[in-house]
Amino acid sequence: MLPDRTFFDMLADAAKAETLPRFRVGADIVNKEAGGFDPVTEGDRAAETAIRVLIEKHFPDHGILGEEHGSVGLDREYVWVIDPIDGTRAFISGVPVWGTLIGLYRNGKAVMGLVDQPFTGERYFADGTRSHYRGPDGSRVLSTRSCNALSDAIMFTTSPHLFTDSRKTRFEAVQEKVRLSRYGCDCYAYALLAAGHIDLVVECELKAYDVGGLIPVIEQAGGIITSWDGGPAEMGGEIVAAGSRELHEQAMALLKA
Repeated sequence: MLPDRTFFDMLADAAKAETLPRFRVGADIVNKEAGGFDPVTEGDRAAETAIRVLIEKHFPDHGILGEEHGSVGLDREYVWVIDPIDGTRAFISGVPVWGTLIGLYRNGKAVMGLVDQPFTGERYFADGTRSHYRGPDGSRVLSTRSCNALSDAIMFTTSPHLFTDSRKTRFEAVQEKVRLSRYGCDCYAYALLAAGHIDLVVECELKAYDVGGLIPVIEQAGGIITSWDGGPAEMGGEIVAAGSRELHEQAMALLKA
């Protein structure tokens, strides 16, 4: 039995109760990467714990893949994929483009998902068939916009500095073709794509929890999201998301090795 929107909202509200009070108040930060900077905050850990407690109570036979507290039951039919704060760097910088991502996989395929931005009060939810928006400007069914040429497209990526070696060359080949490229929106860029405000997102080095909640929101709004070689996006890696199949194919022609 699939959960309903009420349960996803319950999860998002539980996470919000842990993240929002810690936003813009000087959160304690721990660096997870000895050779670089991969921050995690108390809000990340507390929010994931709150989500997991509810899943374990209501769906004890489901698996969980989480960023902060490990994984359990990844071989089960249903697996929840959790990123309590996607965009921790934005979170600790006071920029409201971070979000809580909650996805549900069935036999490895992302079927339902939620993106919540507590500070702006925006929530994007994919119910298995359609994607929905709820926020300060009301509620509506989401739909990607029609953009069939790279020359007309607005593209986002978290940071161009993440692309190295041949990936940098391929990313730049796409960037040279688009009308406008912008940086630094983390998961919020994918939400903007599903809502029809932008057209393309190109990323690399993503984990499953970075995309698990996003895939259904994009696909059920009419978009397409895959790896750079056209494979499934569920396990992360190099990811391209587009509002139309035509645009996706044009980007893929430049991104494929």
